[in-house]
Amino acid sequence: MGGAFDLSGRNAVVTGANTGLGQAIAVALAEAGAGIVAVGRSDMSETGDRVRALGRPFRAVTADLSSLEPVARVVAEAETAGRPDILVNNAGIIRRADALDFSEADWDAVMDVNLKSVFFLSQAFARRMLADERGGRIINIASLLSFQGGIRIPSYTASKSGLAGLTRLLACEWAGRGINVNAIAPGYFITNNTEALRADPERSGQILGRIPAGHWGDPRDLGGAAVFLASPAASYIHGIVLPVDGGWLAR
Repeated sequence: MGGAFDLSGRNAVVTGANTGLGQAIAVALAEAGAGIVAVGRSDMSETGDRVRALGRPFRAVTADLSSLEPVARVVAEAETAGRPDILVNNAGIIRRADALDFSEADWDAVMDVNLKSVFFLSQAFARRMLADERGGRIINIASLLSFQGGIRIPSYTASKSGLAGLTRLLACEWAGRGINVNAIAPGYFITNNTEALRADPERSGQILGRIPAGHWGDPRDLGGAAVFLASPAASYIHGIVLPVDGGWLAR
């Protein structure tokens, strides 16, 4: 790896890196040369094994991002691995129910992880990135629901729509100070969050029928977009929400 997409010598913090999209992003960043700090609630040893197999340093930080309690600790522990240059806000949860039946508890749980913690984690890392005037990269993992309404996931849709707006706001405030803030909007990928959809033959068929690529995304399909936005190649890109969706939004 070299040139405009080389991340050698940089350190990336990836939340929700134990499996799925977060794991794929962490491995892709490591393949491009970055050291990885993985943040999450569950065991991240598989991700660690894959990163170390590439010859990159790996550190796991256990944290539950359903509250702000661990934010300062996450930053402090991440810094023990070196200066954080890249933050990927991937951790997220989803709750499904009709809007008429949706509970306050499910609303608050999703908004706390998907939006509130993302903002305050970004704020904390941005303070570190600005302290030495070397800047950095923040990549938020948005969703197709940042553009569309969805069905039976009101708090998830609200959180991901809010995340798109937050991405633009932070870009407006921090672009001139050396921090690139952008987002990736995954389409329908094979992850734990889509297990219920994939198990429903009717709904899965409807989804596949609209994806021009003709198949669900593999988490590895997201890696290139993350490397691009984290790399020098994207130095003049600020505030975008980049769909990686097999052509879903084009149809």
